[in-house]
Amino acid sequence: MAQAQLIPAQGQADPRCFHLISGHTIPSVGLGTWRSGSKASDAVFTAITEAGYRHVDTAAEYGVQEEVGHGLAAAMQAGIDRKDLFITSKIWCSDLSPDRVRTALKTTLQDLQLDYLDLYLIHWPIHLKGGAHKPPEAEEVQDFDMEGVWREMEQLVKDGLVRDIGVCNFTLKKLDKLLRIAQTMPSVCQMEMHPGWRNDKMLEACKKNGIHVTAYSPLGSQDDGRDLIHDPTVTEVANKLNKTPGQVLVRWALQRGTSVIPKSTNAERIKENIQVFGWEIPEEEFRALSSIRDQRRVLDGEDIFVNKTHGPYRCAADLWDNED
Repeated sequence: MAQAQLIPAQGQADPRCFHLISGHTIPSVGLGTWRSGSKASDAVFTAITEAGYRHVDTAAEYGVQEEVGHGLAAAMQAGIDRKDLFITSKIWCSDLSPDRVRTALKTTLQDLQLDYLDLYLIHWPIHLKGGAHKPPEAEEVQDFDMEGVWREMEQLVKDGLVRDIGVCNFTLKKLDKLLRIAQTMPSVCQMEMHPGWRNDKMLEACKKNGIHVTAYSPLGSQDDGRDLIHDPTVTEVANKLNKTPGQVLVRWALQRGTSVIPKSTNAERIKENIQVFGWEIPEEEFRALSSIRDQRRVLDGEDIFVNKTHGPYRCAADLWDNED
């Protein structure tokens, strides 16, 4: 099966975009909007019109899609062509039933003020009852009809409402199950990946099956106790290369062959985070970044899904099929 490939930028061997197995391309650096709140609109507008981003990632559950939609609309009014943008969104757990997929997408398109999505992902492979608590009670976690949901997502592609489909936060076990039933292969698997959580097994599984990987939380997360911007190894490499730590972390992701979606609402950081072309992290420094020993997830889903008294997920390991 075809591997995800780099598309060199004009005149240099830089991965400005990656080929997907569908034949489409995905820009290698995008703007993440998770937890951006009311600042998402300005962040999206700045990223597209001032910094040159063409890839924006959003999600239904976190209340930013309408703000992202305002930013996209403003950017297009400023002269950016829709066909030059790559917009990703995700279907949330409460909509993970075959009869809810199309309705959920229509709501997303309305919020984003778009006619179609470039990429639609299953956000988490967990089906929750509508209005479920966080974390959910046992009876609020429902059976996930993976095949039925995927068939509906495949139909969205056939109907021209979505160009590519994929997954997010899957385990190897769940990815293997999906590959056995998929008629349209997932184009993208989006996962947490950074030097503090390389997620090597998932990356290799995706490469083996021609699935492109997008790395989220590439800078770690200050709010969740793993701020890689201040990691000693990262700062040492950044100082050697005269780059910012954020640029080093984004560049590390690109050199692994993944696209990457750093999140920021600060205009200067948004601009800095995409200045990652025309230079490389040398092999010695790349190895140092790839050898950070403290390997652990920043976003393990525990605060969203783990109910230690009423289950069915009693710990984060349950969510990840005990694969970590």
